[in-house]
Amino acid sequence: MSELVLEPTSTAQWRQLISEAQDSAHHSLDEELESYLVFLLMRYAQEPRKLAAIVALEYLESLLARGQARRERLRDVGDTCLLFSGLFPNIARKRHVQISYYVQIGQGAYLALAQNLAAAHAGMFAHLSQQFVALMDVLHAVRRMGTKEPIMTPIEAFDLHVQTGSRSALQSLQTITHGTPTRSDGDSTH
Repeated sequence: MSELVLEPTSTAQWRQLISEAQDSAHHSLDEELESYLVFLLMRYAQEPRKLAAIVALEYLESLLARGQARRERLRDVGDTCLLFSGLFPNIARKRHVQISYYVQIGQGAYLALAQNLAAAHAGMFAHLSQQFVALMDVLHAVRRMGTKEPIMTPIEAFDLHVQTGSRSALQSLQTITHGTPTRSDGDSTH
């Protein structure tokens, strides 16, 4: 982000930020995902209280709810987990959980929502579940803009990459080492 370019509307400004973040994260989101992320950030900017959420409890309550309340709660849980894992991974550290905890709950909430909706809307939330890590990586790029500070510790980056395949976490690791982390199957005979 070399210079500040003001767009004519706040939506255009958010879209420009997400476009730059996609370039930085080496992800190309389709229009549906890009738009969802833009509107999520716009909604979050007006509702910062989401940071106080205890997502496991909210997830359980959303699964017990019915009808429209269930759908709204599942969407909110997925959105909150996306924000926590992407923009605020330090929340995981403060709550003594791994960032992948939010990834798993967020994916599960979006998938449960997809299974609870009519086919016309289910596809989008299934897509959000499948592309959750790419969306998180783009939000990591947003978080890194304008700062040299790492957004997660090397151990957090290692865990996140191994557990989710996050490109952002790998990129973070590659700033401190030339090695590439791999998954261990737990079998030391290989």
